Amino acid sequence: MALRRGTATARLTHVNAIFEASLHSWPNPRRDISVKGSAMLRSSFLRIATVLLLSAASTCWGKPAPVASPATSPNDTCLACHGTSDAKDSAGKSIAVSADAFAQSIHAQSGIACTSCHADVSVDKLPHGEKLKPVACANCHDKQVKEYSATVHGMARRGGNSVAATCTDCHGKHDIRPSKDPASRTNHANLEATCSSCHGNAALVAQAKLPGGNIGSEFHDSIHGRALAGAAQSAAPTCTNCHGTHNILPVGEEASRVNRAHVPETCGTCHGAVLAKFNSGQHGKMRQAGNTAAPVCTDCHSAHEIQRHDSPKFQTAVIGQCGGCHADYLTTYRDTFHGQVTALGYSQVATCASCHGAHEILPASNPASTVSAENRVKTCQTCHANASAKFVSWDPHASREDKTRNPIYFYAAKFMEWLLIGVFAFFGLHTLFWFARLVIDKVRR
Repeated sequence: MALRRGTATARLTHVNAIFEASLHSWPNPRRDISVKGSAMLRSSFLRIATVLLLSAASTCWGKPAPVASPATSPNDTCLACHGTSDAKDSAGKSIAVSADAFAQSIHAQSGIACTSCHADVSVDKLPHGEKLKPVACANCHDKQVKEYSATVHGMARRGGNSVAATCTDCHGKHDIRPSKDPASRTNHANLEATCSSCHGNAALVAQAKLPGGNIGSEFHDSIHGRALAGAAQSAAPTCTNCHGTHNILPVGEEASRVNRAHVPETCGTCHGAVLAKFNSGQHGKMRQAGNTAAPVCTDCHSAHEIQRHDSPKFQTAVIGQCGGCHADYLTTYRDTFHGQVTALGYSQVATCASCHGAHEILPASNPASTVSAENRVKTCQTCHANASAKFVSWDPHASREDKTRNPIYFYAAKFMEWLLIGVFAFFGLHTLFWFARLVIDKVRR
């Protein structure tokens, strides 16, 4: 480990200053010590201090170090070597610690010594060993470490995944700050960047085979990510609002906050009014009845790529999400004018939510439904101002395959199919006969 000789010189100057201050602090230095005696004492003291400081410097050059002075902080003793920017171990790896960053950390401000974390190091026995034991955060934070061990990160670590996040990956090492500190890695405004250091790193995502792919970029471009970077930063949700902090569980775990069983409540912590509507709708009632296949928020909005509900891109894309469960209705919708226009990417015409609603979706048999007989005219009038009872009598999901529901449409479609087959068959044969006649005439000539 390299230590500049200038550091020892600075220490010597510091000791001299302490000695001078000590002399002036005595009750009556002129009475107790003569000027000549004071000079001799100063000279002797400086010689002793020189030997002690050069011995301390030899710690970093592989020689035994003296015991730290009782007036010297253990942290200052450690920083005497580790506080230099070019401090390295025998393998050339940096072991430097920024004194300024450490001074601003919560540990330094709480008066915690380096040796409290590095328990196998003693300032009375320097130099310390080359290999130190890993820091045990559980010595102080046993509750948090216990929670972490049961998380997706902790389980991955126990399973041999060496790149799974640990305490220091999220909180830092010697620069740990309280979460309320704007410079803290776990501050609300900085959590996206902290989590993205793993979940937004393409190389690490591939190496660790992280589920979900590059989640960092997906979240950054979402409505939540844009809000977090804007004026609504303090109110915008970030990773921990949905996944938790020290209790992050895999999505498949029943107790996970992002498990399908808990997604509505997790989203409802911010969107309480929407949750109330969802629970009173058909999807919410199915879920309350124990139907785990009933859609939840992420089925329609996705998990990390959530977009504004009024954006044309979302409005036309969510039709496919509805069709994931209602495939037959999506097919019949696509046969209509509305469906064909939205398939081209235009949202000016009716989509599923335009007629059925978004969160409080009810069956047509329910009088409160937007597509019930009582409300259908009013629903259509949101786009067609002159809509009447006769106007809304047409079937928006008429199926040419359902003879019971739409017999006229069914037979008309069959007629058209056979008509097309007959026309193509007749003119196909006609063309073949005409071609044969041309060949025969050509041969005869």
